[in-house]
Amino acid sequence: MRRREFVALLGSATTIWSTLAAPQQVDRVRRIGILSFRSNEEFWGEYVPALKDRLQTLGWKEVRNLRYVGLPVEGTDQLQAAADQLVALSPDVIFASSNPAVAALMKATRSIPVVFTSVSDSVGSGFAASLGHPGGNVTGFHNFEPGIAAKWFELLTQLAPGVRRVAVVCDSQIAANVAFLQVSQHVHPLGVKVVAARVDEAGEFAPTLTAFAKESGGGCIVAPNPINSTGRDLLIGLAARLNLPTIYPFRFYPDGGGLASYGFDRTQQVLEVASYLDRILRGAKPEGLPVQLPTKFEFVINLKTARALGLTVPQSLLLLADDVIQ
Repeated sequence: MRRREFVALLGSATTIWSTLAAPQQVDRVRRIGILSFRSNEEFWGEYVPALKDRLQTLGWKEVRNLRYVGLPVEGTDQLQAAADQLVALSPDVIFASSNPAVAALMKATRSIPVVFTSVSDSVGSGFAASLGHPGGNVTGFHNFEPGIAAKWFELLTQLAPGVRRVAVVCDSQIAANVAFLQVSQHVHPLGVKVVAARVDEAGEFAPTLTAFAKESGGGCIVAPNPINSTGRDLLIGLAARLNLPTIYPFRFYPDGGGLASYGFDRTQQVLEVASYLDRILRGAKPEGLPVQLPTKFEFVINLKTARALGLTVPQSLLLLADDVIQ
């Protein structure tokens, strides 16, 4: 077999890792491309290994009949070049995480199947014609629908009844984040003001949130996006320093000291992604695989953080929580 050495367009900061197939089995080998941000530690450290384990149980074993080509991307400014690079390698299917990653892949190819996770509002974002019938080369599994913002708002105001102003920390370049903001602006109770705390690509949270916190009664909803995930430690630290009760979309935030989160089980969703990858590798078309919504959500409260913020968490919320961090 002729072995290829791939050199990343993005330079030494971005590496390509792969497992080469045994020479005598080249004709049986399939390739899965993977695209996500390097800063998404859970994706590379937990979800990709879980995906590979699941695919192995479905009969896809590295070296024997499957090869992975992964591109960890440093930042959104490098994303399109990475997507073009990955498509040039002609994988049989691509697994992508986040709205920006899928958008970049759609510019690079309309023929290679793409299965996504951690994507919001795929129809509104132009990735699929409809949930039931995607109609193109892209399908996958949503993280949140815009309506989830109403639940975040409800839980935040129950955790912190004194909140009268809510900043939605969002990326205005992501359609789904704009939708979360719009839902929040429509569902807020009388007397509660909702504002956008937009962040730029450099992850500049501090000036916006510091200015917001100058008035009392503030709280935050953090929307799911790559910038917020990358800057999670900064966001958690700012919320503590500025005394802003904040609800987050994923449990790694309260695990790291954030007040609370309400989101789906991402590991379980990755196992479902594996089933779609398996079906596509066996001949299924993405246009016939419906985009699926999360079916299981978890509510996590960090009680230590609540006490530090001067909050008394109602017993009803403690009973509702799937996990309480003491």
